[in-house]
Amino acid sequence: QVQLVESGGGLVQAGGSLRLSCTASTRAFSGYDMGWFRQAPGKEREFAAAVRVSGGVTTYADSVKGRFTISRGNAQNTVYLQINSLKPEDTGVYYCAAGWIASPFQPVNWGQGTQVTVSS
Repeated sequence: QVQLVESGGGLVQAGGSLRLSCTASTRAFSGYDMGWFRQAPGKEREFAAAVRVSGGVTTYADSVKGRFTISRGNAQNTVYLQINSLKPEDTGVYYCAAGWIASPFQPVNWGQGTQVTVSS
């Protein structure tokens, strides 16, 4: 089991940027692919981005390509999500997950989520 804690969410104006972080409790982090999901109010949780164990391979949902960048620092047990050109429709709770990249991502552990609110 890997415990995950997200941070970096907040209230931001449309067009702004945020960098979300997710830190794992153990070095077992480095054995997992990592993903970010988001859940808008009244909607189901959806996949946003994922990165392989090595950090060399990333995958994104079509809806976020070009604006979201996922990266990881295995030495810091942390995965990041840089979000640029924020839109009101990006509002929601953002969750990180440890797991495996597979159609598009199979999570085995979730963080508690961090709220992102984008004002127009």
